[in-house]
Amino acid sequence: MAGSGDRAGPLSHARRWQAGVVQAVSPPGVVDLATGYLDPALFPVDLVRDAYTRALAEFGSAALSYGDDRGVLALRAALAARAGPPCGPGHVLLTAGTSAALYLLATRLAQPGAVVFAEQRSYDLGCRLLADCGLRTWPVAMDSAGMDPQALHDALGEVRALGLPPAFAYLIPTFHNPTGLVVPARRRRELLAVAARHGLLVVEDDAYAELPLTGAAEPSMGELAGYHGVIRLGTFSKTLAPGLRLGWLLTDPAVVSRLGGHGVFRSGGSPNHLASLAVTTLVESGAYDRHLNWLRNRLRTRRNALAAALEARLAGVADFTLPAGGYFLWLCSRGEVGEAELTAAAARAGLVVAAGSRYGSGPPSLRLSYSFNAPDRLAAAVDRLAGALTMERT
Repeated sequence: MAGSGDRAGPLSHARRWQAGVVQAVSPPGVVDLATGYLDPALFPVDLVRDAYTRALAEFGSAALSYGDDRGVLALRAALAARAGPPCGPGHVLLTAGTSAALYLLATRLAQPGAVVFAEQRSYDLGCRLLADCGLRTWPVAMDSAGMDPQALHDALGEVRALGLPPAFAYLIPTFHNPTGLVVPARRRRELLAVAARHGLLVVEDDAYAELPLTGAAEPSMGELAGYHGVIRLGTFSKTLAPGLRLGWLLTDPAVVSRLGGHGVFRSGGSPNHLASLAVTTLVESGAYDRHLNWLRNRLRTRRNALAAALEARLAGVADFTLPAGGYFLWLCSRGEVGEAELTAAAARAGLVVAAGSRYGSGPPSLRLSYSFNAPDRLAAAVDRLAGALTMERT
């Protein structure tokens, strides 16, 4: 299999990837290491085009109608099977992606002013979305194994003492955004125990779970809890394409019923019904898993190229732990170079990077994405950053 995002067509790449067509476009000559996108060359355009053709051929006019409120049964069954016991189709609700799922949970399961407990450093746009829904994000201390269970217990006590209602814990335990860490199974169980003791719902954002690059995967928090008290969010945005606007959530069937009864589903049916049918053909035929294997290999090559360049050029300036999967590498300053100095050097070098402070408080750091650029471009970007830092410090 090969990526088909840059194949020739009626429009040039520059005209396709421009403001007014896609969400964000970097200026010419700038290397973007901040974005959480796939390289256009990794988008499976031909695969998706064929999937839509097959879906329309198989389902005809039904593919263009309103979808079942909870989503296409065949896809829900396939996703449940991938999750494993005790999941069945009743545990699955199709969504328009993780952002839409978070919005649904924030407006359906929480009241304005309620508190969401998030990792000290967490996905900033997810937290912004929750804030826009009227919820308050409460950062909880974390270490190299993820959120601290005792800190979560203490935070719950503080919030209740203030008379504020808890909403849920928002966690990214697998290939964490922004740090790339994986929370060990023991820590996951400890966090679940604290949540259960306090009757706190856990929302597990598992956007990158299908992109392991090294080692065996940890069990999801949903799996460990038997999908009681946990809502696990999945998406095809990181593995196929965000333009599909298709994801899912897994939880107790009673919660699925409550969420699926929302007026947005009762009025308009499942979101992106045609995309759901197209993706169903990919999952059922095995094409999706073949694509995943291909994509993991490409991301692994890119991750390794970025890591090798950092080790060669910035070993005396910053440290990192090789991420076991996902899109991001977390680069931590050794203390001599501040975050402002790192980001300023990056800007002078023609790079866009994501400052660690964007995601919460902590030591000076950067989130570097390896998903959006080819290996040689990643290596060249690190060379430019190292050169800019050397010039600044001489």
